[in-house]
Amino acid sequence: MAHRTIPFTLGLSRMPMINSHLVCPAPNLPPQPLMDNTYSALKKRVRDALLEEWTSLFPTPGYYLHPPALQPRPFMGLGKFVAGRIHQMRAGKSYLAAHPTWRSPDADTSCPSCGLEPETFEHAILSCPARQHSRSRLLHGVADVGPEAPLWSSLPLLKRLATFIGVTSTGFPPSMFPPTTPSSSPPLSLSPPRVPPPVFRVFSLAEV
Repeated sequence: MAHRTIPFTLGLSRMPMINSHLVCPAPNLPPQPLMDNTYSALKKRVRDALLEEWTSLFPTPGYYLHPPALQPRPFMGLGKFVAGRIHQMRAGKSYLAAHPTWRSPDADTSCPSCGLEPETFEHAILSCPARQHSRSRLLHGVADVGPEAPLWSSLPLLKRLATFIGVTSTGFPPSMFPPTTPSSSPPLSLSPPRVPPPVFRVFSLAEV
């Protein structure tokens, strides 16, 4: 594989040597900061080339507006269940009524909470009047869920979104709710399932 790295080194002062200070004896070696900077530049070139090849060979579907990345998305550090809801809603393939499904392609797309608009990701998070009380309490600072929104790079905003999703059961599987058919047994509680508070984990560079 060494010869395949040669094109990425063009224009660099030298091939970087990691931990060059550990080489003994080390006569005429360049300063460690110079070697570190050269290594960082080489790594960036390789990652940029990988992303370019990845997007050309496996382009994302037209409905998925978020660009590919080589690092974990910050929201993936949330609890597994909530992170899954966010993944699905960002992709437009979730349990929200307006997201297409192979099971029932002709299903009603109206928001089941308010009935005023299709239940898209934007509607459920930002504008559904039935969720306004929770939104005003929990989503301070969240005004956009688009690909370039500050939300996706802000840990405090992501924690607020996770709490909002848990409290309002937004995007939850229907199977998590009890049936509402009449029966002789005592009525079941229709309150949203209790979701544990989100656990946030920050990924280190070594895990990328």
